[in-house]
Amino acid sequence: MPNPKNPSPPADGYRGRFAPSPTGPLHAGSLVAALGSWLDARQNHGEWLLRIEDVDTPRCIPGADTAIMRQLLACGLTWDEEPTWQSKHQERYKKALERLNELQTVYPCTCSRQSIANALEARGVATPRNQEMVYPGSCRPQEIHVYEDDKTLPTEMAWRLALPADLTLQFEDLALGTQSQDLNREVGDFVLRRRDGVFTYQLAVVVDDAEQGITDIVRGADLLNNTARQIHLQHVLGYSTPSYLHLPLVLDEHGEKLSKQTLANAIHTDNAQQSLQELRKAAEHLGLRDLPDGKSTSIAEWLLAATQAWDRKIISS
Repeated sequence: MPNPKNPSPPADGYRGRFAPSPTGPLHAGSLVAALGSWLDARQNHGEWLLRIEDVDTPRCIPGADTAIMRQLLACGLTWDEEPTWQSKHQERYKKALERLNELQTVYPCTCSRQSIANALEARGVATPRNQEMVYPGSCRPQEIHVYEDDKTLPTEMAWRLALPADLTLQFEDLALGTQSQDLNREVGDFVLRRRDGVFTYQLAVVVDDAEQGITDIVRGADLLNNTARQIHLQHVLGYSTPSYLHLPLVLDEHGEKLSKQTLANAIHTDNAQQSLQELRKAAEHLGLRDLPDGKSTSIAEWLLAATQAWDRKIISS
């Protein structure tokens, strides 16, 4: 029976999605995520949705969303419903945050990154490079009360989700096996709305996946560390939890994740041959080796062969 709190219970069958941020065109790493999620949906006779994750508007580049869509279509990766944009869903995120306020699970925070770093340093806690700081609970009150000022939570401060004690979440990744995370020790109370009023990825993705009835999430392994906190937030809001499959990352020559921040080059999709070449490279990274070379194969024929060859077990090998 669907959870009555779920605003849009999953429809019968598989519903997947690809959710790029419009901070630049697709690069090799993001094509791997797009292709892997598309193949998984197609092999399972499911639906594949496109969601533009532009909730963090200061980071978005005008026109990047349409460039991404053109690249996907050039590669034959078509979607089954009209694309959606997170920037148009502010009201649903606001209502979710208000619901969490009613449940007495959020509280305001005025900490800056520097004050958090100072608090951790005072405790002798070092944060490794490229890892987020574990929130030390500096602003967490002894008791969390409902903020009742016209149901509008102030935007001059951040709002954090208060984690219960001893919260270790375990989940099964369809490629990587059993995963476990102690949220208090490894994350701490995390932000749902920033001090500048921007809703965070953690809240937006959980709400949108529930609203769209997403049943299966196939995405890059760089988001693996976010999964436990998203599952916890799903539990608190009464949403269903999708299945998860995290794909291997494409790394640069320095062993860093290929990303727009590291100036990764855009994939080339000016013609069918270029698109096929990019698709073949992405497929090889996903472990699909014995596919047509593309010289006398159309994109549609190649994608059909790739769908038939898709095997989740290859990802974990």
